[in-house]
Amino acid sequence: MQNHSIVFFGGKGGVGKSTCSAAFALSAAQNGKKVLLVSTDPAHNLEDLFSVRIGNTISRLQSHLYGLEIDAGEESKRYIEGVKENLQDLVHAHRVSEVHRQIDMAANTPGADESALFDALVNIILEQTEHFDLIVFDTAPTGHTLRLLSLPEMMEAWIDGMLKRRRTVNENYSQLLNDGEPVEDPIYQTLMKRKQKFVEARKWLLDKRKTGFVYVLTPERLPIEETSRAVGQLDQAKMNVNTLIVNKCLPEEAEASAFFQKRKQQEQQYIQMIHEQFKKQKKIFLPLLAEDISTQANLRHISNYL
Repeated sequence: MQNHSIVFFGGKGGVGKSTCSAAFALSAAQNGKKVLLVSTDPAHNLEDLFSVRIGNTISRLQSHLYGLEIDAGEESKRYIEGVKENLQDLVHAHRVSEVHRQIDMAANTPGADESALFDALVNIILEQTEHFDLIVFDTAPTGHTLRLLSLPEMMEAWIDGMLKRRRTVNENYSQLLNDGEPVEDPIYQTLMKRKQKFVEARKWLLDKRKTGFVYVLTPERLPIEETSRAVGQLDQAKMNVNTLIVNKCLPEEAEASAFFQKRKQQEQQYIQMIHEQFKKQKKIFLPLLAEDISTQANLRHISNYL
């Protein structure tokens, strides 16, 4: 996995996704790679794991390892302000306040935060890959992540539709008012730039040599079912999950009591199910530890498995 330029970690909430992504990033950094660990999870657990203040600017966590936490709400505000700024010179002065009002209303619609978050993610991929050997994304729980990763194709199709309509308007305008000469259209140019950005991001996401996808789950029925759906949806989008991390497996010594014997037997059935359902994926099994993972020493212990 460390041979990729980008690795996404996904999974159901509570399975240990942030811990696994942090341990993986730490392992790569200890192997000499310059690593950027990015959290798009609203829970933002990285600060607790590394005991370092991490914000929306790249922060050094330790040697070779850097962190960044993306706040969807803040990204949405920044994105909206950028849209207003871009439109400032494109509308008549007397309509600016009304346009701003409409934009502010759009900012509160479903999906606005995800669009802004995706924009930030794309910028990181396109701008930071030349500065880091590896970028690790600790993503939000499964449903959010799937919507986020499906946005490049959706946004590209949406912009294609807008470009087509804009071309029609420009052609009509040039024929009627500009003697057939093409008109310069800053809106069209802005849309083309955004389309190119999404095209480049999609190339990164679909390049199996550069980008890897890891799903974290626990040996329980619901996480297995959710992971199966997620892997299937990503396969359909041509984004293949390379590796599964099966976390919190009971150690052998846990069979001392009848309670743990029964739990262990059930767990073995689920592990067998994982082997049968996910034959194409590499599987890494992590043990349930006796204490919470709350220090870098704990992370280093986990990183030995990765």
